[in-house]
Amino acid sequence: MRFGQLHLFERPAGRTSKEIIDEQMDFMVRAEDYGFDSVWPAEHHFREYGHCATPALTLAAIAGRTKKLRLGTGVVVLPLNHPVRVAEDYAFLDILSNGRVDLGIGRGYQPHEYQGYAVDQTRSKDIFRESVEVIQKAWTEESFSYDGEFYKFKELSVFPRPLQQPHPPVWMASVSEESFEICGRHGFNLLCSPIFGFNVETGANQIEQYRDSLRAHGRDPKGFGIGAVSLTYVADTTEQAMAEFEDAVMWYMKTFQKYVSTPKGQPAVPGYEKYAQIRDLLDLAQWELLLKAGAVVCGSPDQVVEQIGSMIDTCGFTEYLAWTRVGGLDANKVNHSMELMASKVMPQLRSAGATTK
Repeated sequence: MRFGQLHLFERPAGRTSKEIIDEQMDFMVRAEDYGFDSVWPAEHHFREYGHCATPALTLAAIAGRTKKLRLGTGVVVLPLNHPVRVAEDYAFLDILSNGRVDLGIGRGYQPHEYQGYAVDQTRSKDIFRESVEVIQKAWTEESFSYDGEFYKFKELSVFPRPLQQPHPPVWMASVSEESFEICGRHGFNLLCSPIFGFNVETGANQIEQYRDSLRAHGRDPKGFGIGAVSLTYVADTTEQAMAEFEDAVMWYMKTFQKYVSTPKGQPAVPGYEKYAQIRDLLDLAQWELLLKAGAVVCGSPDQVVEQIGSMIDTCGFTEYLAWTRVGGLDANKVNHSMELMASKVMPQLRSAGATTK
């Protein structure tokens, strides 16, 4: 079992971008000192919800201040990025970091981000598919041509090539039912997000759908990772953890609600039914439902071990990505939570992992 951190770079009212970025970068560097395996900054645009527009730039800075930490992206929103540039940037980062890149990819979900880049969100599935194909060709072929609806190239050679061969591990964020099959079809590692709609109580079938897809395309599921992203906070006691984390989670929930709704006058985006289900859970009066779904992992070290252990047993996760800083939570509290994760939670779970059927 491996442990990473997701970083959103959100900026609540009363905080400057400079303060948030400095603190967030410090958390990411400290992750290596605490013994975390990876960090995963998330791409977001145009709102206080997230201030990391280019994860490659963030991770390039972290690469120079760390030695072993894996550098993941949680995630690169492919329809908002040119796939050739993605291939170039992360190949460069892979070389710069001596082969430490994990490329997390997804379609994104916030309408205002698509509008800001003048990209038709209703076509995101097709753009994503073409982007994946282009990136794989750019990383593995000396020269390639591509004739798609959105991207067309003739005898294009892309440099540099990644240090990891045949390319860095790719992780695909999966929310909709079909995305689990697609992830297995491409041979990607799987990223599940309980905070974005994956329910650990009922998600085992979706995990098995992913494994079935891997097998159907000639791949052994034992060779692939399955990650979970959850809001995570550890304190000395469960009562303290709940009290300290509640306002931060409330900030996130309210902010999330604002940006997952289709704007008035805009057509509904296919797949948004899943986010409608999430909104049903966003009332903190339903805190127990959030805990049961795995969206929030919060408590004393022993309780957090129990919660994460249950998620591993149910879904076979091999990677747990702790969303350690949310809602501008005080830096001292975040650091204490990270210390408790490192000293009292992770050692008890390191030997756990997926049981592949």
